Amino acid sequence: MILGFATSDGTKRFFKNSGINSLNFKQIHNLTLSNVGVGTYLGEADEKTDELVKNAVKQSILSGINVIDTAINYRAQKAERSVGRAISELINEGKLSRDQIFISTKNGYITNDADVKQEFWEYIKSEYTQKGVIKEGDVTSGYHCMTVAYLDDQLERSLRNLGLDCIDLMYLHNAVEGQIKDISKEKFLENLKSVFELYEQKRKEGKIKFYGMATWECFRVSSDNPQYLSLQDTIELAKKVGGENHGFRFIQLPFNMYYDQALLAKNQILDGKLVSVLAAASKLNIGVFTSVPLMQGRLLAPGAMPEFNELKPSLRALQFIRSSPGVLAPLVGQKSSEHVSENLEIMKIPPMDEDEFLALVKKLTL
Repeated sequence: MILGFATSDGTKRFFKNSGINSLNFKQIHNLTLSNVGVGTYLGEADEKTDELVKNAVKQSILSGINVIDTAINYRAQKAERSVGRAISELINEGKLSRDQIFISTKNGYITNDADVKQEFWEYIKSEYTQKGVIKEGDVTSGYHCMTVAYLDDQLERSLRNLGLDCIDLMYLHNAVEGQIKDISKEKFLENLKSVFELYEQKRKEGKIKFYGMATWECFRVSSDNPQYLSLQDTIELAKKVGGENHGFRFIQLPFNMYYDQALLAKNQILDGKLVSVLAAASKLNIGVFTSVPLMQGRLLAPGAMPEFNELKPSLRALQFIRSSPGVLAPLVGQKSSEHVSENLEIMKIPPMDEDEFLALVKKLTL
């Protein structure tokens, strides 16, 4: 079990040792974080992919990335284990200390364990329902569960999978999206309060440092959509539970040159004005990590993205996202050594400044 968590001194030391332009790191909540992170979503649940993901995470960290994102359901728990092995090997090799790296994971989806040779629903039955972790009516939309008992169980599994005694950021995973078809908004918010209470308790126990929500629709859709969630109201809920020093400090959402709602859709009310969720997050001091930067490769096709700055497609996609005001870092999934090397060329150049970025957006939206 690796002790510790990301710290102000540790993440600053990581940045200084990286030799990378300071503009490629951002400061938030007393941490110094790279403006590109590693995602671990895709891939087969097999040993070959385990090795690829482990090596890609190691290569990324050694190339100056100190943000690693995973989830318990990614590759049926094997993604977390690959991340854990990568961190452990780097620490044992003397190339990293735990306080230098920011690790996030997510809970909420029901998941099997690819290392246990059992059919999916048989595993759920024997591991959860027969032990009373999941009761009848707990699972919504056929795949989502956000009861306190289940999330508590999942957090302990994530800690074991990662080999850590503390996770820097625990996300509730696609909660609105996975729940709202089956329960009312009022019931959802009541359940969300219970989850925040659990997370605050886990912070006191030293098992997580921060918590947040990894989302798909809720922070991007218009306020008349059943899936809509107000960022400010969510923070107020966290304050009710945890006071001013609550741990709800980050969100994750899809954002790229195709999914541009986080930047362009003014759907959040702040100080009586309609603003985008990125603008709201910036004002409310919420860190935003973004998913699907390459649309699982679809944005790399010729002509899928407008050209600018003579960058190759993958770098164009990452440059646009990480230059967007309010974004901490896009999380890019990468497994082969060649893809890691290609994507991380972005760390050799600074992001666009605000004027350059606004000029590009103006050009793209004409």
